[in-house]
Amino acid sequence: MKSQIALVTIWTEQIDQMRAFYHDIMGFNIKLDLGNYVEFHNEGVRFAICMREVMHEFDSKFKEPTKGLAFELAFPCDSVEEVDQTYDLLMGKGVRGIQPPKNMPWNQRTALFADPEGNIHEIFCEL
Repeated sequence: MKSQIALVTIWTEQIDQMRAFYHDIMGFNIKLDLGNYVEFHNEGVRFAICMREVMHEFDSKFKEPTKGLAFELAFPCDSVEEVDQTYDLLMGKGVRGIQPPKNMPWNQRTALFADPEGNIHEIFCEL
């Protein structure tokens, strides 16, 4: 095994809302849509969303409600202005904002927002 991530899948109960969010709002083009599994075109790591029920036959844990936030996706921007503009654009599309753009002590400008399942993600640039 390589110590390398090849695929990130978000397990969901709301495939239609999540598909629309990542396609229509975040701008990912759909590579494969099987109804209960959607993979998006993404440079580098493969990115997908999948209904939790797909995994029910493999592990009953997938039938249990999720608890808390277990991951974050981070979307890079090229400038402070792009972070601010992207955040404003997302808010204008009805995305739930968590933290407006802010300069952080780790030398990044970061803003946080949520997808339809409540997963919190960020947009950022290096300062």
